[in-house]
Amino acid sequence: MIKYRLRCSADHEFDTWFGSSTAFDTQVSRGLVVCPGCGTTDVAKALMAPSIATRRAPSSGPSDQARHAFAHDDAGRAELIEKLRELRRHLEGSADYVGPRFADEARKIHYEEADARNIWGEASAGEVSDLIEEGISILPVPRLPEEGN
Repeated sequence: MIKYRLRCSADHEFDTWFGSSTAFDTQVSRGLVVCPGCGTTDVAKALMAPSIATRRAPSSGPSDQARHAFAHDDAGRAELIEKLRELRRHLEGSADYVGPRFADEARKIHYEEADARNIWGEASAGEVSDLIEEGISILPVPRLPEEGN
């Protein structure tokens, strides 16, 4: 996996992981890399400092995972969860449920072995990672509290 700092034509910068530099090139050329700030697919690599391994302990800064966590008061949390429920209802209502066959079906659609359509289902973290590395456009959706999260 390789992490790139990207910049869109509107000068928004964001970080994204790719399976390889070839996967990056393929996804950009197919318009699959989208700026989260404005939605444009006109993106390119931005200048970034290299990550150099040292023997010292890692910095005390937040990890990548920690940077994607959100804290809200009870009202803010309730509002956020309701928006996630709305998103889930929309996605499920506009796609075919394929259950645990999600990774296989996504590949069939991507490689044109099955008719193009929106699908949803379950996939392991490893399957999600493999799909992304192959350049298959997917959108992992967070679990809701009622799903045992």
